[in-house]
Amino acid sequence: MCYDIKATYESQLKRAEARGDIQAVEEIKEKLIPFTDLPLFHSSGFSHPDLLIYTDDSPYFPTIATWGLIPHWVRDEEGMKKIWNNTLNARGETIFEKPSFKESAKHHRCLIYIDGFYEHHHYNGSTYPFYIYRKDGKPMILAGLWNDWETEFGGIVNSFSIVTTEGNSMMAKIHNNPKLKGPRMPLILFEELADVWLNPINDDIDKKLIQELIKPYPVDELTYHSVAKLRGKEYPGNLENISDEVVYKELVF
Repeated sequence: MCYDIKATYESQLKRAEARGDIQAVEEIKEKLIPFTDLPLFHSSGFSHPDLLIYTDDSPYFPTIATWGLIPHWVRDEEGMKKIWNNTLNARGETIFEKPSFKESAKHHRCLIYIDGFYEHHHYNGSTYPFYIYRKDGKPMILAGLWNDWETEFGGIVNSFSIVTTEGNSMMAKIHNNPKLKGPRMPLILFEELADVWLNPINDDIDKKLIQELIKPYPVDELTYHSVAKLRGKEYPGNLENISDEVVYKELVF
């Protein structure tokens, strides 16, 4: 699963900056970022934050989008609120089948650049949050689905879902929720394969290329540590140091 992320300005701008278009980057900083919830040192998807995504329509100039995909068939705001807590994540194995995701899987895929994500570990009746990130310190490139939903009043809301896949062995150790059948993790893409996720699907071969990307990220590329509580009265909030390591003496891990 992936319901908690860290996404700073630096990680979110990485793809735009890679092109070396200084004017475009400055335009993003001036005209887009002020209307997002960035920086997100910690954010839960259930708060439906606005951040930047890079879509197949605009691969290098990002779009502001809300976390929690709103399918095209949702009729009104009431329907939107009923569904978007259930569309924060999309299981990669079924994105071409599920009604909420199949149109976006075929025609509207996106990339989300984040610093890392948080996951909870269950031990002795309590839960302990962990921060997972790349060993080299570079942003994670997450595979996503998006949609531009037209409201009942004629406005447009861009929204997205993070695609997930089977958890690797590291995630099996951390993500041990007894209520789930098995560990999950966000679909993290290698930089050289990110553009493939955005390629149009014109036939079964194209679709297969997308499906082949849906697999766990290598364990040896990632690292992790425990952090402060992300839920309840002990939660410090969206603070810069919330991803710093916190050691729990009672936790045997």
